[in-house]
Amino acid sequence: MLNIFHFLLIAILINIIMFIPAYKFKTDKLTDLSYSLSFIILVLIALVFNGFSFLNLFLGIIIIVWALRLGTFLFIRIRKLKKDKRFDGIRENFFSFLKFWVLQGLAVWVILIPSLIFFYSDQKKVFFLGFIIWLIGLIIESIADIQKFIFKQNNVNKNKFINKGLWKYSRHPNYFGEILCWLGIYVFVFTSFTIIEKSVALISPLFISVLLIFGTGIPQLEKYADKKWGNTKAYKEYKRKTSILIPWFIKK
Repeated sequence: MLNIFHFLLIAILINIIMFIPAYKFKTDKLTDLSYSLSFIILVLIALVFNGFSFLNLFLGIIIIVWALRLGTFLFIRIRKLKKDKRFDGIRENFFSFLKFWVLQGLAVWVILIPSLIFFYSDQKKVFFLGFIIWLIGLIIESIADIQKFIFKQNNVNKNKFINKGLWKYSRHPNYFGEILCWLGIYVFVFTSFTIIEKSVALISPLFISVLLIFGTGIPQLEKYADKKWGNTKAYKEYKRKTSILIPWFIKK
């Protein structure tokens, strides 16, 4: 019988398998695809081993919907861009590139901890406010991604930064939506948990928040934006007036 820690090994194994062709062909088209696929595979395995009850299935479906949406979008984007700048100088180094894939598998597992605990829980209760939070997050993330993708596809906007739509009210609305998705899933399932399980499961929304706000998300993009547009008056004004994460009123 699988336990929660077996899913960590499975997540890392999935990513190592995907790493092999990615390294061999020096391609970035598999990285985000592997990320989304890892969530889907782990959820399906958890359902097979813990039953397709209504609540299990409901939770599994919302995670798979999120993963399919993100994976499809990122795959379409990387096909357009051809490569991911994050891996410049890394994809050619076996161990540096492998390290990324192993850490990606670890990240998938950490983010899924509340869901895995829920799948294995005997007492299943949910708080449907969590689903509402997840849905709002998914909508915000989806709209933000589509708006930026369309903006970048327009040649008129070449070498410009986006400040329209949700991006008018937040410099990183897609990350805000992503955080809401996993916070929503935690809120959805945590009423089934003991105090210890609640504390352990909290690592999921905290982890994705810290990762995006202080790790590989916002800091890298802000650094890139400052380097590209930091000397322009328009970007300085946009940065001064616009919330960094949570969509909010524009400052005067």
